[in-house]
Amino acid sequence: MSNLFNLGRRGLSAAQMGLNVTGHNITNVNTPGFSRQQAMVSTTNAQGTGAGYVGTGVQVDTVRRIYDAFLSQQLNAATSNQAATSAYADQMSRINNLLSDRTVGVGEALSRFFEGMNAVASQPAEPAARQELIGRAESLVSQFTVAQRFLQDQSEGLNQQIETTIASINSYAERINDLNQRIITSGATVFGQPANDLLDQRDQLINELSALVGVTVVDQGDRVNLTVGNGQTLISGNQVYPLTAVRSAADPTRLAVAYTAASGVQVELADDVIKGGKLGGLLEYRSDALDDAMNELGRVALGLAVAFNEQHAQGAGLDGQPGGDFFGIGAWPATALGNSNNASATPVYFEIADISQVTDSEYTVSYSTADGYLVTRHSDGAKFRPADPQELGGFELDGLRFILQQDPDQPPPSPPADGDSYLVQPVRYAARDITVAISDPSRIAASAYDADDATLGGSANGTNALALAQLQTGKILGNGSMSVTEAYSQLVNHVGVKAAAVNTALSAQTSLKEQAFQAQQAVSGVNLNEEYINLDFYVQQYNASARLIDVGTSLFDTLLGLGR
Repeated sequence: MSNLFNLGRRGLSAAQMGLNVTGHNITNVNTPGFSRQQAMVSTTNAQGTGAGYVGTGVQVDTVRRIYDAFLSQQLNAATSNQAATSAYADQMSRINNLLSDRTVGVGEALSRFFEGMNAVASQPAEPAARQELIGRAESLVSQFTVAQRFLQDQSEGLNQQIETTIASINSYAERINDLNQRIITSGATVFGQPANDLLDQRDQLINELSALVGVTVVDQGDRVNLTVGNGQTLISGNQVYPLTAVRSAADPTRLAVAYTAASGVQVELADDVIKGGKLGGLLEYRSDALDDAMNELGRVALGLAVAFNEQHAQGAGLDGQPGGDFFGIGAWPATALGNSNNASATPVYFEIADISQVTDSEYTVSYSTADGYLVTRHSDGAKFRPADPQELGGFELDGLRFILQQDPDQPPPSPPADGDSYLVQPVRYAARDITVAISDPSRIAASAYDADDATLGGSANGTNALALAQLQTGKILGNGSMSVTEAYSQLVNHVGVKAAAVNTALSAQTSLKEQAFQAQQAVSGVNLNEEYINLDFYVQQYNASARLIDVGTSLFDTLLGLGR
């Protein structure tokens, strides 16, 4: 009788645990990150008798979390990639919308400007045509400014998003680290049993963190360590090493990501180190698309201004005087940006040597006492040294001349300190700096100029105006391969191609993320039909176990009755 009672009691306990676990699964069917659980049972030790071993029932060993680490890692990776592509695509669509409408903006203003130039070439002495040209030039400059301002606003907006995203990443890291401690404590408190719900919460937080930045998870028993980038530690042991948004040492206009080393020192990371998640997508967009768009737009503005000014200087106005600058393009030589970590204040300058060779790339000029100067082109990573590595003055590359002093009449300054570097952005802000330098219509140098025959200027023959109008199709950029209108069309096409490519990639990444989620849910997700069956099964087990106790009670009562 005693064994029947024990069998029934243990059966009731096992069935009750099964019902509790099944109910827990059912009620959490829509809980994000929840992994279904299962009560794991085994037989208790059998009791030896003269007739053999007799079973003593069932026991619940643990509640198992149905979980596949490989599928979870795949889901995190897919989430990270999809979020990065989504952030890139969202930003890319804004530039594409700015440039895709060819009926307005810089492209249309360029066409109207050269139409005005052709009108002056046809009627060089007509005041109305000259005044109209100045108006169209101001409109063109305005469109350059609007486009540049839009791109600059995006750059500043990215700084804010980067700062906000990093704050969210650090918040997730703190919460994950807290769960690490709670999971360890729970395991030690409840006889080493896994804290399934806490583990689910931690995995869900890691998945949400993956949408912000790509992370590598290192499982160490009840604890997980996290790294980002090339192995920079985010969580190790019970310590969080937060990321920080800092002003870039090379370019103070932009925020960079810095990680906290074990010593507590913040170390700035290059943009291409951080991969995945929203943060990786924003950084990739900035370096891969936004910087290129700003530089390509700037090259169009600078190319137009320099080439137009050079031709304009060869003509004469209605007063017979040689033409001056038609467009203003800022101060040249320009100062390179010195790295904030430089040990010296020695400046480096650059100027335009040949506008046809100027590219849309940026450059880094670095100096070491052992090897001298080194110029690195960002677009392809190519490195160049002056003929005399210790002397920078007069070194030319891609239509630029790098110099160490702005005034050649002054004695050359001392070279920079060992390790100093400078960022050269030849065309980045040209669309912002371009202006119309002429306001008097009579000063438009439409006529040919001859210093020996001043009457050519007064004749307003339109010879130089025709040459200026021909700059619309003149191959003045790309080593003589394209005009300014073709260069702008190239910018529009580049942006359109990148926008289309990233939208295609987003569709693919979204599909991959959904597939990874479905694969993970096929193992860990709650299936209500299965839980309904389990519910019925455990109810029957409970009723049957209760019946065992009832039978034992009846037999015991019978034995007591026999004794009366």
